[in-house]
Amino acid sequence: MNAPPFSASFQSELETLFRWRRDVRHFRTDPLPRALLDDLLQASCLAPSVGLSEPWRFVLVNDADRRSAIRSNFERCNAEALKGYEGDRAARYAALKLAGLNDAPHHVAVFCEKDPAQGRGLGRSTMPETTTWSAVMAIHTFWLAAVAAEVGLGWVSILDPDAVHHALDAEDGWEFVAYLCVGYPLEPSMTPELERTGWEQRNLERRVWITR
Repeated sequence: MNAPPFSASFQSELETLFRWRRDVRHFRTDPLPRALLDDLLQASCLAPSVGLSEPWRFVLVNDADRRSAIRSNFERCNAEALKGYEGDRAARYAALKLAGLNDAPHHVAVFCEKDPAQGRGLGRSTMPETTTWSAVMAIHTFWLAAVAAEVGLGWVSILDPDAVHHALDAEDGWEFVAYLCVGYPLEPSMTPELERTGWEQRNLERRVWITR
């Protein structure tokens, strides 16, 4: 089987997709068609994984009480994070919207099975953390597929992992990796929100590779 040709037009559109992959915090409340959400989650499983272990575990969080526990977790952690800033920077932080938990119609928690039987341990003896990295690759694949379908995704990281694990009754041996808000974006933008609000600026001119 020959690899399909990827035209210059496709390559340009792919770069556009990368540029529009933004962290979304403002969502419409109408849900995605269930078939679309299923397709996006299925696409995430096309991600590479160490030893073909496919260690990602997606949990759709629909229960109102569990969602409430996650919101409370975020509020506690966010208040604690605010204490790490002073003056103008603290005021700027307090004004940021750092999660779409209240509006996003879909919540997806992502865990990693740290030592799955699948893959038979290949590639993990010296770097066992590669299972976690594989789960992150699945998240990024999900994210790109979502953007291509005009769906927004926001990664909520200001959470206590142990509390999330407990709130969602996650399996022993699963590591919490990400809590994702998913839905149609209220105002799509290719500019990062943290740049639009003046928190930080991207440095696209920085050279991030070196030669030895």
